[in-house]
Amino acid sequence: MQENKSIYKKLFTIVAPIAFQYLMMSLVSASDAFMLGFLDQDSLSASSLAAQIGFVYSLFVNAFMSGCNVLAAQYWGKKDKNTVEEILAMTMRYSLLVGAVFTLAALIVPEQIMHIFTNDPQLIHLGGVYLRTVALSYFLAGFSQAYFGIMKVCDLAGMSSLIGSLAVVLNILMNWLLIFGIGPFFKMGIAGAAVATVIARAFECLFILAVIMRGKCIPLRVKLMFRTNDRSLHKDYGKYTLPLLFNQLGWGGGVTMYSVIMGHLGSSAVAANSIASIVRSMIASLCWGIAAGVGIILGGMLGRNEIEEAKKAGGKFVRLSIWIGIGSGIVILAVTPLILNVITLNGKAQYYLKFMMFMAAYYIIGNSLNSTVIGGIFPAGGDTRFGMICDIVTLWCVVVPMGMIAAFWLKLPVLAVAFILTLDEFVKIPVVYKHYMKYKWLKNITR
Repeated sequence: MQENKSIYKKLFTIVAPIAFQYLMMSLVSASDAFMLGFLDQDSLSASSLAAQIGFVYSLFVNAFMSGCNVLAAQYWGKKDKNTVEEILAMTMRYSLLVGAVFTLAALIVPEQIMHIFTNDPQLIHLGGVYLRTVALSYFLAGFSQAYFGIMKVCDLAGMSSLIGSLAVVLNILMNWLLIFGIGPFFKMGIAGAAVATVIARAFECLFILAVIMRGKCIPLRVKLMFRTNDRSLHKDYGKYTLPLLFNQLGWGGGVTMYSVIMGHLGSSAVAANSIASIVRSMIASLCWGIAAGVGIILGGMLGRNEIEEAKKAGGKFVRLSIWIGIGSGIVILAVTPLILNVITLNGKAQYYLKFMMFMAAYYIIGNSLNSTVIGGIFPAGGDTRFGMICDIVTLWCVVVPMGMIAAFWLKLPVLAVAFILTLDEFVKIPVVYKHYMKYKWLKNITR
């Protein structure tokens, strides 16, 4: 019993700030939707679709961060600080490079990008305005997110949470001022939400630089961004990061296809799906925090060769994730009446939203379990390939084709299509659990 308390205490010491940071980040999307919803439903729908570009970009950054965490957690457990600095430099190199690509794309071809998600001319125009304005935030996020990742590994999860949370508060405040034109500010509408995001990302970067200059965090060795001292380490980083990247792109691309499918079913479907997704993301913050914390804890154990202890801890984390998922589903059901009363939508969108919230309530149970196992336990020991195969096959061979057939060929009702798009987490649970019980993830991957 004492051992259980100790491992859970350690988990929640790491999880609490990470989950809080995820929650605060999801509040930005919630504030965008809530405030733009007061302007008009088209602004809400357009910002939701345009935000999918930021989501796709986050898939790259999350893969780089996860690859960083797989290696850095074990080397940090081994107390090898120099290697951790090299891992940070590699992560930063790729994060900034991809950030620059997304920034240029959003600046140069925003309307063409919006055509992927919708054929509505008004949504394309408004989404193009948002993308062109928010473009710089992608490059800035490349720097800040790479540092947030290394902070969590190096026992500075509280610091990353503080910086990220202050940036969110600033983002929400600037949303209010710029969207509605409060005080001396011009009323900018959807462009105001984009400007607020850029300001928040710049604030994160400046705060992180201040922390580095005061010696409170792992320094960034700029020269290591352009050359690698340890080629075997670079090979290891690629070995564990590439499957995570393909996994993120496969999973995230599938999720983005959900928005593409809904985007062609009308503004009401887009608006309802946007609100349901935002609420689900907010409630799922604890699930994602647990997955991140589990990966860090088990990675440290495996780096110290505590194999049997890691095996026992993994079982505890799996059981905990199921209970967290059930609790999260109950919370979603509890807040549904409040959401329906607060959000301003037309009658059809309100009707869709009520049932989509119910779908979100059971979806999150499977999401909690799979996030912990695929996103936390497996990568802790370098097992990043299985999650990639599992997610890609589930989404691209089963759920996305079924959703497209239902929407565009069978012409099923919107809610029937939405139900089909919530099946992915439950389709893969049996395979995921069977792979977990093989314990191939119990490995020390340090050199």
